[in-house]
Amino acid sequence: MRDPVIELDNIAYNYGGGELLSEISLSIQPGDFYFLTGPSGAGKTTFLKLCYGELTPTAGHTRLFGQDVRSMSRDDHAMLRRRVGVVHQDCQFLDHLPLADNVALPLTVSGRDELDNLANLKELLTWVGLKNRAKALPPELSGGERQRAALARAIIMSPDLVLADEPTGNVDWEMSQRLLQLLVELNHMGKTVVIATHDMNLIRAAKSKVQARVLRIANRRLQLAGADL
Repeated sequence: MRDPVIELDNIAYNYGGGELLSEISLSIQPGDFYFLTGPSGAGKTTFLKLCYGELTPTAGHTRLFGQDVRSMSRDDHAMLRRRVGVVHQDCQFLDHLPLADNVALPLTVSGRDELDNLANLKELLTWVGLKNRAKALPPELSGGERQRAALARAIIMSPDLVLADEPTGNVDWEMSQRLLQLLVELNHMGKTVVIATHDMNLIRAAKSKVQARVLRIANRRLQLAGADL
């Protein structure tokens, strides 16, 4: 039996002198698909950072792919991050580099920018519908194009876990549906997916596409809305 991708064991996290998250336990298995909801300021982004080891819990234990975050070395963290793709809410890019180079940055940093991987980059840009925008600079991209580029960059290393923080927050409904479909396809490929969103319509739209669970943060605690949408 494979290890859970994420295990949260009675974790808590304090921020600014107060407790933001408390008594949270969760086990996410390979291939799971979760939505994470909750009001603004509830701690969704903090929860995601705990899920990929950016933050260490104030209490309790976080295990990623069977490893306790507290006991990881710097090298362990670096190797772990190759197995996790994160789509950040703010979509930061290097404005002087074309889109293709921005998407390929994780390959460049890891020294894996050989020809085979560059060929995969072209396929990836085609998959997210940005093949014809490969040479465009980030300021020239629309909101939807930036979000799709952020998703492409997050998965360029073929991670096992994809975490997306409000990936449809700044795009119209049609683009939201397109981004959702890309994330569903990743899940169908065997990737574990967690999406933080306040858009309940997006969650409802996923019902016919994927078997998902809905988590909600309320009053510092995590609630499971049900096994299915």
